[in-house]
Amino acid sequence: MYGLTRPPFANIPDPSFLYPSVQHQRATSILKYALMARAGFCVITGDIGAGKTTLVRSVLKDLNMPVCAGLVSNTQCESFYELLRWILLAYDLDYRNKDKVEMYDEFVQFLVAQFQKGEPVTLIIDEAQNLSLELLEQLRMLSNVNTEKGQILQTILVGQPELWDLLRNPSMIQFAQRISYDYFLKPLDGAKDVQQYIQHRLKVAGGDPDLFEQSVYQPISEATNGVPRLINLLCDTALVYAYAEESKQVSKAIVDQVVADKHASFAMRSQGVATPAEPVPEESTTISERDPDFPTAIETPISQQTAASGTPAAHRSISTIEKAALRLKPNKN
Repeated sequence: MYGLTRPPFANIPDPSFLYPSVQHQRATSILKYALMARAGFCVITGDIGAGKTTLVRSVLKDLNMPVCAGLVSNTQCESFYELLRWILLAYDLDYRNKDKVEMYDEFVQFLVAQFQKGEPVTLIIDEAQNLSLELLEQLRMLSNVNTEKGQILQTILVGQPELWDLLRNPSMIQFAQRISYDYFLKPLDGAKDVQQYIQHRLKVAGGDPDLFEQSVYQPISEATNGVPRLINLLCDTALVYAYAEESKQVSKAIVDQVVADKHASFAMRSQGVATPAEPVPEESTTISERDPDFPTAIETPISQQTAASGTPAAHRSISTIEKAALRLKPNKN
C-alpha cells in the first residue's frame, strides 16, 4: 500500500524509526556519554508515548563499545525477590528454585565475570515509576557491588514524570545523590517538528515523504500535542481511511475525520456507552450488499454493535475500516 515496505506508524520501539529532533539528539548525547563514562545511575523521563524506550534502544544499538545490557520492563513487583528474578531473566541467568541470597550471589558473580571480560553490565529498568520506594532502595543497595576498580553495574531508570516524585522523597536522598545524568524528553515542538517526524517515518518505511498533504500537519500537531505515540496512532488510522477512499494522499479532510471519530469513540467509551451506528445514506453500501463469503469474524462485532444501538444490521453503513478490509479481500477470479 502506497509503496511502503513496512508499517511506518507502528507503535513499537524500533530504533530505526527514531526521529532525530533537537531534544532527541541532546538526550542521545547525554545517554551515550553516561554509558561511556559508566555513570552509576542515569534517569530518562518523559510523558507517556514520548519515545523513551525507543531512544534507549537506539543508543544501545549504535554504541561503539562492548556493553552487556539487560532490559526489565515488568516493574509491577511486590518484592525485591520478584524483581531480582526479572533481572536475572533479562541476562538469561538461571533464577529457578533459588532463594534471594542465591540469586543475588549468582548476579554478582555474573557482574564480576562480565567486568573482567571487558563487557560491563548495564541494567535498564523501563516503567520505573511503578517501583516502590523500597524497591528503589534495594536497587541502590545492589549498586554497592561497585568498587574502586570500576562500575561493574550501571543502572538506567526509564519512566514517566512520576518517577521523580519518588526520587524526591526525603528517604531517597542517598539514591538521588548517585544519579549522575538525567534528562526529560518533551513532546515534539509544533507543526514543523511533527511534519519532519512524519516524513522521516515515511522515508524509513520506503514511502513517499509527501504522502500527507501540507495542510494536515497543524491539525495533527494540535490533536496530539506532539506526542509521538499519538501521532503514530492518528497517522496509521488516517492511512487506512485514505486507502479505503482510494485517495492518493492523506488530506486534511481525512485527518479531521479521524480526529472526530477518535474523540467520539473515546468520549462514549469513557462513559460506558456503546458507539452508535450511523444511519446509512441511500447510496451507501450495506451489509446485505456484501459478498456472502465475507469472513464472519467481521460480522460478529457488527451485529453486537447494532444490537446495542437498536439499528438493524441490514441497514447499517460499512465503516471506513471495513471498506478497507473489503478492498484487501483476495479476488477469487
